[in-house]
Amino acid sequence: MLATFLIGLREGLEAALVVGILVAYLRRLGRQDALPKMWAGVGLAVALALGIGAVLTFGAYELTFQAQELIGGSLSLLAVAMVTWMIFWMQRAGRTMKATLESGIDRALTEGSLWGLIAIGFVSVAREGIETTLLLWSMVQSFGDAPSALLGALLGLLTAVVIGALISRGALRLDLRRFFAWTGGFLVIVAAGVLAYALMDLQEAGVVPGPFTALAPIDAVTGGVAVGWAAFPFGWAFDVSAVIAPGGALASVLQATVGFMPAMTWIQVIAWVGYVVIVGGLYLRGFRAKTPLKPATKTTQSSDSPSLSQLGAA
Repeated sequence: MLATFLIGLREGLEAALVVGILVAYLRRLGRQDALPKMWAGVGLAVALALGIGAVLTFGAYELTFQAQELIGGSLSLLAVAMVTWMIFWMQRAGRTMKATLESGIDRALTEGSLWGLIAIGFVSVAREGIETTLLLWSMVQSFGDAPSALLGALLGLLTAVVIGALISRGALRLDLRRFFAWTGGFLVIVAAGVLAYALMDLQEAGVVPGPFTALAPIDAVTGGVAVGWAAFPFGWAFDVSAVIAPGGALASVLQATVGFMPAMTWIQVIAWVGYVVIVGGLYLRGFRAKTPLKPATKTTQSSDSPSLSQLGAA
C-alpha cells in the first residue's frame, strides 16, 4: 500500500502540476472560456487510463495461463520502459515545462483551435495516466493484494490533487526539485523490481529460459531445480522461502520497496542489479552534470531556477 501510495502521489502530482500550469495561464490571460475545452482533454486522458486498466484487469480472465504470463510480462516491460523514460524526461525537461506548456496554449489560442486546447490537456495528462496504469497493474499482479495496492494508489492520487491545487493557488510551498529527485530515485528501485517480476512472468511462459524450462539445471541430490552458484544462469539464485514466507508481510514489504522476492532466478537478479547500477548511475550522473547557478546577474538566477517551483507564484 505504501509503495503504490508513493507512486500515485508522484505521478499524480506531475499531472496535477501540469494541469495547474495550464489553468493558471488561461486565467491570467482572461480566457476562462477556454477552460472547458482544456478540461475535456484532461477528462479524455483519465478515461483512457481507466479504460486501459479495465481491459488489463478483466480481459486477462479469458486467456490461458501461458498467454496471461506472456502478456503480463510484456506489459510490465513496457511499464519499465515508460517509467525509465519519464524519470529522465522529468529530470531534463522540468526546468522548461512551464514555458513549453504556455507556448502551446498561445499557439492554440492564436489559431483558434478547439482541438489544440483539447490535445494539450489530453497529452499532458495521458502520459502520466498510462504510465501509472501500467506500473500499478504490474505491481498489483506482483503483490497479489489488489485491494490494498489500489487503495494506496487512490489515496496517493487524491493527495496529489490536493497538493497540486494548494500549490497552484500559492497556499503551499514545496521544494519540487527535491521531491522529484527523491521519488525519481525511488522509482528506479521500483522499476527494477517490476523488471524482475516481468522476467519471472516470461520465464513461467517459457519465453525466457529459467527454472520452468528444459534448460533448468537439476540438483542431483534433490532432483529439483538447482539453487545457488550451481544453478547459474538458468536456475534459482536463492530461495529463502523457509525463512521469509512468500505471502507474508515481510515479503510484501520487501517486494514493494526493493523488488525482493523470497525466491529469485539468476536472470532476475542479474536484471535487477544491472538496472539499478546502469539506470541509477545515469540518474545520479544527471544531477552531477548540472552546471551550478551563476550569481552574476539577477536575470541569470531567475532563468536558471526551476519553473515548477515557481508555480505557486504564477
